[in-house]
Amino acid sequence: MTTGHPELVATIASEIERSGPIPFVRFMELALYHPQFGYYSRIPEAGTEQIGWAGDFYTSSDVHPTLGQALARQAEQIDRLLGQPDPFTVVEMGPGKGLLAKHFLSACRPDSSSFCRRLRYILIDRSPAMRERQRQNLAQWLNRPGLVSWVDDLDEVAPDSVTGLFLSNELIDAFPVHRIQVTDGRIEELWVDRQEGRFVECLKPLSTAALVHYVDSLDADWPDGYRTEINLEAVNWMKQVARCLTRGVVLTIDYGHTAQDLYRSDRKNGTFLCYFKQSAHEDPFTHVGEQDMTAHVDFSSLAAAGDTHGLQVTGFTNQLSFLMGLGVEQLIASLEPESPEFRAAIHLLKPNGMGGTFKVLAQHKGIERPQLDGLKYKPFFIEALATRASV
Repeated sequence: MTTGHPELVATIASEIERSGPIPFVRFMELALYHPQFGYYSRIPEAGTEQIGWAGDFYTSSDVHPTLGQALARQAEQIDRLLGQPDPFTVVEMGPGKGLLAKHFLSACRPDSSSFCRRLRYILIDRSPAMRERQRQNLAQWLNRPGLVSWVDDLDEVAPDSVTGLFLSNELIDAFPVHRIQVTDGRIEELWVDRQEGRFVECLKPLSTAALVHYVDSLDADWPDGYRTEINLEAVNWMKQVARCLTRGVVLTIDYGHTAQDLYRSDRKNGTFLCYFKQSAHEDPFTHVGEQDMTAHVDFSSLAAAGDTHGLQVTGFTNQLSFLMGLGVEQLIASLEPESPEFRAAIHLLKPNGMGGTFKVLAQHKGIERPQLDGLKYKPFFIEALATRASV
């Protein structure tokens, strides 16, 4: 049964009535990012949250400041490797409530390092609701001219204009995805139709040439009934990042896999999930516009897209190893072992939880391959990413 934000449901239904069934990727785009009614665009009702312990899902930054503190350490090393440019620019894409930026900036001490005096922090977010939350969390830094600024999207960042660090944490998993299924040996795409007052799935041919090319490049042998997701927007996003960066590093943190793992034949139901009030389920047609939708990231395609456009792979690791390389034991040494703060920090490191599920892809441009502290420990070989054709 279709439930959700009434105006959004009516908007999607109207589009289907005008033009017929729409690809699932379009449905997901409207559900999450419609400028008025989408999940990420709309201002939550008073007393409610989307992101955080009381919301539909939480991120690493909601758990503990450790990730932001470690990223500040990593940024300072990158700054030294670049020759301490002025300015050193951090571009955070999809900054959520601004907590990662808050923890990053809190770790910087202007009186002890020229890094903080040269730092410029740009947040990319088009949602007025999220920008307001970010401004609240970053209020203490807004009186420093030029330190923190906002842009709507990467198109507003000039080509080859950034020297420093591009950063994202749990951004790409929320990009709209194409969903495909194998039926009688044919690869078809999931579309969304409207029947008897509710949204329903239907299968049709692949909707774009780019999707056909992506699927062909996987060269997979999937059984009938196999379902998975294709994130073309992630590939285009990586091309944009490469265009904007002239010298520096890109760090992409998210849950996902290499293509070889993500598209293996026994992962027959894909990774698409919805999150509503901390509960996961697979029905996108309930709570439309009121729940998050996600799919795991194909890191191989990001590496391939970056390489095609000038971003070389620096390394690939998981969150546990990344934080260990940046001295997480020092960051949490002052915490009492039985305290809630200590337990929260450990939550980021659990090998069977966030520490192992979340991966970190590091890429560089305009410099020799750097030896980053966050990549000291190598649970994966870089070659693991090279499992599909360039995109």
